[in-house]
Amino acid sequence: MRRALLSLVATLTLASPALAQKFPERPVRIVVPFAPGGGVDTFARMIAQKLQDRFGSPFIVENRAGANATVGGAYVMQAAPDGHTLLFSASTHISARLVMSKAPYDPVADFTPIARVGSAPMLLVMAPAKTQKDLAEAAAAAKQNPAEWTAATAALGSPGHLAMIAFGDLAGFKPTIAPYRGTAPALNDVAGGHVQLYFDAMIALLPMVQSGGIKALAITSPQRSKLAPEIPTSAESGMAGLNIHSWYAFWGPKGLPPELTQQLHDLVTETTAQLAQENKLDALGIDAVAETTEAFAKFQAEEVARNAALLKSVDFVPN
Repeated sequence: MRRALLSLVATLTLASPALAQKFPERPVRIVVPFAPGGGVDTFARMIAQKLQDRFGSPFIVENRAGANATVGGAYVMQAAPDGHTLLFSASTHISARLVMSKAPYDPVADFTPIARVGSAPMLLVMAPAKTQKDLAEAAAAAKQNPAEWTAATAALGSPGHLAMIAFGDLAGFKPTIAPYRGTAPALNDVAGGHVQLYFDAMIALLPMVQSGGIKALAITSPQRSKLAPEIPTSAESGMAGLNIHSWYAFWGPKGLPPELTQQLHDLVTETTAQLAQENKLDALGIDAVAETTEAFAKFQAEEVARNAALLKSVDFVPN
């Protein structure tokens, strides 16, 4: 798998045009629109350190959190399209206009897609007081008594929010979703039994699962995770259609020149492949992704369409 990834990266790099400019010419800002310490921030810092080691020039991760991750996005949107200010975010970025009535930008039209570099399955957990033993039992109970099954989400439009909607659709009920300001408060309320279900990235939930504070039901990946091989997949639990993942990518301001976009694409894709080869992504539960910028743009458009349909299916009204 990793050997094939590196081979693909080499092919993409060889196929790219000549370098657009001397890069970097000054420190590069990688803006993360979330607070320090989370999975997105950790991944960004790993990439930034690799790039800094390679060039001997600063690659600085800046955390600009707030407003459903749009504070950081707005900062990058207004930056010069010269490759020295980049946005590194999760798939939440593309849902801004779907969940905010007054989003400060169009997350697709106002940015240049550079590269999707990672993907991670979601983990569904349940309050410890619930007696259901697996995903199928929880789905049946929620369908029978939906009022007793409130679901938390760390952010509207997040992969966890969308995964919960998809779970409800497959299980045959419309979940009541309670939004929280991040993973920590949502997780605390699941552990306390104030809400019953919660989807988030596996790495954020595993410590409390392993301590017995919450119950793991299933992960949304085709294969079991090496981080927790005892947790079944959603397909094994009878929900093969529950395949929503969190993913991570780089964007630049609108108007980033194509040659520079390709140069940046090759740099970050190669760097992520190296991190995977060194087994440094395993601890985050992230799989490296290597695809062309054009493939990423197509994937992004498909994700926006799917997310819009999921939100519409539960009559979601942007806040």
